[in-house]
Amino acid sequence: MSEYVAKIRVRMSAHDAHYGGNLVDGARLLALFGDVATELQIALDGDEGLFAAYDTIEFLAPVYAGDYIEAEGRITRVGNTSRAMAFEARKVIAARYELAPSAADLLAEPIVVARASGTCVTPKALRRK
Repeated sequence: MSEYVAKIRVRMSAHDAHYGGNLVDGARLLALFGDVATELQIALDGDEGLFAAYDTIEFLAPVYAGDYIEAEGRITRVGNTSRAMAFEARKVIAARYELAPSAADLLAEPIVVARASGTCVTPKALRRK
């Protein structure tokens, strides 16, 4: 098994805000984890594979439109067709609407906003590596 780590950084937009106060839906973070999982499977198997299930999901801090989120994942176990993965999302830039409509801060220390673990599957017939 490789020590490959996949990472994506995305700005949360007004379109991502689902609740009052520009609060972003936790499902948006899970979508980022799904993109990271796809990259991990491509790196390992040469195929996108399928996300089978989440084992754990923790939402630890709020995310708002305008925040920059960095989602990272790694494969923790490789089975016959399954790949166990661990994910973490961190806020690296925080929107500061209370100061001005376009104010934001680059955070000295990222804030962990979510963690999850799950299992993906790459069917043997689709593996190219």
